[in-house]
Amino acid sequence: MTPTIVIITIAAYFALLMLIGWLASRGSTNSTFFTGNRQAPWGIVAFAMIGATISGVTFISVPGMVVGKGYAYLQMVLGFIVGYFAIAFVLVPMFYRRNLISIYGYLEGRFGRSTYKSGAWFFFISKILGASVRFFVVCAVLQLLVFKPLHIPFEFNVIVTIALIWLYTLQGGVKTLIWTDTLKSFCLIMSVILCIYFISQNLGFGFNDAVKAIKEHSTSRMFFFDNPMEGTYFWKQFLAGVFMAIATNGLDQDMMQRNLACKDSRQSQKNMIVSGIVQFFVIAAFLLLGTLLVIFVERTEGMAVPEKTDELFGMVATSAGIPVVVGVLFVLGLIAAAYSAAGSALTSLTTSFTVDILGAHKKGDDRRLTRTRKTVHLIMSAAMGAVIIIFYYLSEEDAISAVYTLASYTYGPILGLFVFGMFGKRPVRDRLVPVVCISAPALSWGTQYLLKTMVGYETSFELLLINAAYTIIGLFLLSVGKAKTAIPVHQAK
Repeated sequence: MTPTIVIITIAAYFALLMLIGWLASRGSTNSTFFTGNRQAPWGIVAFAMIGATISGVTFISVPGMVVGKGYAYLQMVLGFIVGYFAIAFVLVPMFYRRNLISIYGYLEGRFGRSTYKSGAWFFFISKILGASVRFFVVCAVLQLLVFKPLHIPFEFNVIVTIALIWLYTLQGGVKTLIWTDTLKSFCLIMSVILCIYFISQNLGFGFNDAVKAIKEHSTSRMFFFDNPMEGTYFWKQFLAGVFMAIATNGLDQDMMQRNLACKDSRQSQKNMIVSGIVQFFVIAAFLLLGTLLVIFVERTEGMAVPEKTDELFGMVATSAGIPVVVGVLFVLGLIAAAYSAAGSALTSLTTSFTVDILGAHKKGDDRRLTRTRKTVHLIMSAAMGAVIIIFYYLSEEDAISAVYTLASYTYGPILGLFVFGMFGKRPVRDRLVPVVCISAPALSWGTQYLLKTMVGYETSFELLLINAAYTIIGLFLLSVGKAKTAIPVHQAK
């Protein structure tokens, strides 16, 4: 597939994206940017959330996961569904009752300002690192398909793509994201379904043949109950999935910003449950595609499964033996995932930094808030671009593992803060909470290292739970005894 075809595909998608962004952002205000005016239909949000949970990393990395781990990821996705139910019936009603602009406002009312700032800063670090890793994968593929053949450096690639994302998210905020995520969900689902169809056709498979070939292939194993010491063990994956969903969706300003755009908590709950269940089937489709890609490579002379399995989908989709339409679908799905995920990250980073860290919504008039928000939005764009370039030169880990490893370290303190706050009434020494939040990830790294070297236990994504547990223990040690009446948090206007 030539760079020209890739550029035309990207240009066409971006033109449509800009049109949707313009239509959605007409008459936008700061309230539109931060909360979508709480008028988003739950069905639209639910469909949009399918795409919101799928990044460029998922699109590229999940099909390749089947090579070493089979369908073990679905064990974690089953845990996600349970986590979404917990978010819908525990967190969503609480956030709506408090009418929060940023969900981390809860921490100020429960503990105090230092805890509130700690949660906001950990979200900021989590999101800018996680979003940058996700978007890095896309930039790397675009570099290979477009910029490298044209002898354009990676840094220019990043600057151009970040600038495009900054442009379409500048004005509309959450309202724009919901409608662009709807486009993204449609493109992703259709891309993976059509890729499955065309690759099956290329292999000479009818529907029944494809089902039989996938079922009999060694990469299609889903459940792993045999060895608790391995990272793919069912209960490790399932339980980690439950709490990973709670931490990275329910306690993530990026994801909850969409959910809180619904009219009320009942509408938001419907959205959470439906999108959580549908996500399982979408991820399953990516894994089925992965098995077909492996079968194609095994049956094609001169091809071999790449050492870095993230490259499997792109390698097959753009190979000479596959119709050009598959390559176009690959690029379409990839950029749909990338632009939307990076756009939502920029919006949530802007919201959290403006509201939680700067407190700009409490200072001055609406015009001043608008200026501050736009300045922060530009700075966040530049920071994300810088992190992507740094990761390009330093990373050797596969992207999907890097994302969840980072999440385990950075979301652990946030999960611990909310669990301790919601399921207990003990006050803490607020000014010392940042020390606990910094110490917990360091202790978790030490625990992971000792378990691996001393007993051969391979820590998987349950590292998040270890991290949260250390945070809860630290908060308990900071307890000062008597129950405390929560300080009213700032109410959104």
